[in-house]
Parts: sequence; C-alpha cells; structure tokens
Amino acid sequence: MHSSRLRALVRDDRGTVTAELAAALPAVVLVLVLALGALQASGLQVRVVDAAAVAARSLGRGDSPGDAEGRVTALIGPHELSSGVDGEFVCVRVAAPVVFVAGRVPGLEVSARSCALTGGR
Repeated sequence: MHSSRLRALVRDDRGTVTAELAAALPAVVLVLVLALGALQASGLQVRVVDAAAVAARSLGRGDSPGDAEGRVTALIGPHELSSGVDGEFVCVRVAAPVVFVAGRVPGLEVSARSCALTGGR
C-alpha cells in the first residue's frame, strides 16, 4: 500500500518542473534583454564621449564643421552635433539615440560634451 501511494504522488508531480520553467522563462529572457540593452547603451556612451572629443579637436584645429560631422558619423552613426565658441575654447555636444536590441528607444539618448582650444593650441 505504501509503494502504491508513493507511485501516485510521483505521477501527480510529473510536469511541474516543465510548468515552472515555462512560467519563469519569459522573466529570465526579459532580464537578459534588459542587461544586453544596458551594455549597448554604456558602450554607446563611451563612443559618444570619444566622438565629442574628436569633433572638438577637429574644430579647434580649424577644420570645417562638415569634416567634424563626418568624423563623428564614422565613429557613432546617426547623431546630433552642436558646437559653439566659449572664449578660447570651441565646445561640442554630441547626442546619439540608444538602439535597444532591435530598434531605437524613443526619448532615450546618450550625450557628451567636449571642449578644445581654438587655433590648434
């Protein structure tokens, strides 16, 4: 009698691990997607900082705004670039949209500002 009760309990538990995995799997996938997106955004931030520095140095040397724009496009792709002179410095702000796994996230962008001495000094 005892062994038949044990067999019945074992049969009743069949499939519970599969059901629990099926319930938890979407949450695990979501966490992985969010983690990958955060990694992409932080990598883009590093590239935007570099691009802003390159553009500021380029404009500081006296290169045309089109040349600076081209260098930034080569580094980070789609972006917004604005520049201005502040005393002896030329300052540049570069912003780029965050592309999250398959597409852009509306309203989410990374930006950086960099300044360089004018006249190539």
